[in-house]
Amino acid sequence: MSFWVIGIRGSQVQLFGAGTCARYGRPAKVAGTAIAVAAAAAAAGCSAGSSGPASQVKAAAAAAQASVTILPSAGGRAVQPGGGVTVRADHGRLGAVTVTTSQGHLLAGVLADNGTVWKSNWALQPSARYTVRATATGANGQRVTATSTFRTLSPKRTVQVTLLEANHQKYGVGMPISLTFNHAVTNRKAVERSLSITTSRPVMGAWYWDTNTWAGTTTVSFRPKSYWQPGTKVSFTGHLAGVEIAKGVYATHNLHASFSIGPSLIVKASTVTHYMDVYYKGRLFGHWPISTGRPGDDTPNGHYLTIEKANPTYMTGPGYALWVPWAVRFTWSGVYIHDAYWSVWAQGSVNVSHGCVNTSPAHAETYYKMELPGDPVIVTGSPRAGTWDNGWTEWFLSWRNYLRGSALHAAVVAGPTGSTFVDASTVVPPAMVGPRGHGLA
Repeated sequence: MSFWVIGIRGSQVQLFGAGTCARYGRPAKVAGTAIAVAAAAAAAGCSAGSSGPASQVKAAAAAAQASVTILPSAGGRAVQPGGGVTVRADHGRLGAVTVTTSQGHLLAGVLADNGTVWKSNWALQPSARYTVRATATGANGQRVTATSTFRTLSPKRTVQVTLLEANHQKYGVGMPISLTFNHAVTNRKAVERSLSITTSRPVMGAWYWDTNTWAGTTTVSFRPKSYWQPGTKVSFTGHLAGVEIAKGVYATHNLHASFSIGPSLIVKASTVTHYMDVYYKGRLFGHWPISTGRPGDDTPNGHYLTIEKANPTYMTGPGYALWVPWAVRFTWSGVYIHDAYWSVWAQGSVNVSHGCVNTSPAHAETYYKMELPGDPVIVTGSPRAGTWDNGWTEWFLSWRNYLRGSALHAAVVAGPTGSTFVDASTVVPPAMVGPRGHGLA
């Protein structure tokens, strides 16, 4: 008769019945660090006079003891940071688990499997020394403790990542959250999983990947299915440190920004009627005469977002070079809504500009003072189509097509407790209140 118990470093030891000697070779190598408090195997076996019931009692006692296994194992060097930390308890439940760097920074994680497994939430910091301490309590009430100290690899190649948003700023209802990598990203799923959004109000959106072959950069951008609800507070964290974005290329820093969404301000400009409707807080605020691009310099159609503004800004082109007041930009190629005091005579009747949206000094100043980066500008009626990536063009795409740009092919549902990836077909997005397409007041 024989029993199996846990021996040193998590290896299994067979206990034999009376009159038999336990025979076992060297313990198999275990990938983690383990501590087991078991019955003394040498005392339980090899004693010709030991009784069967006594061996059974000792084996049962050993089975009641807890053991803790930690991955990565103690003494590890050049540990892959993407694997994180896993702590497992056998024959018991985990208590306290702490993972700290040599600088004292804590690594967050969660308990799972009825308290028997702890896993870190994110990747590990490269070139860092970690210490893991974990306790577990067995069925017999006895507590055991395990530790593991290891060092993560120092990458030879790294990536620089920039975040579009600035901390503690206010943005328009169409504003995307955008990260730009100065290297091609092939491990896009891992990057998406490292991105976390917390919002004061429920939001459903998605990430979309875009590659700029000319610049050699890769961008991933989040936008809601519908515009942000005004007043929403947003906290974004990219837990990128330790993520291998491409073979042998690692991110080394996390990114974070907290910002808020301002009141809705949406412009709908028609190149045919020569008027633009300005909607503020969900209501028609102004019906203003404009002059858009003349034939050959047509203002392109598109669902744009405002990018930046200046008063004045210097504009040059064929036959002109001047400082232009109250200028709000919405394409990289240089299309603005701006004060055009020289074309007031044409505004509301004919298109005479070099491609910008001309309006009166008073209207241009009013719009300039209300505008936030990320406010939508929708141009219609032009014979010229807009160009993807000529500005923040995330809203050029339908929701269905935008969702297809996710590496995980999943929507993101965010709220006060964080974000999660879901099948978009199973979730009803939060309702918007107010005139259709204009968001909340």
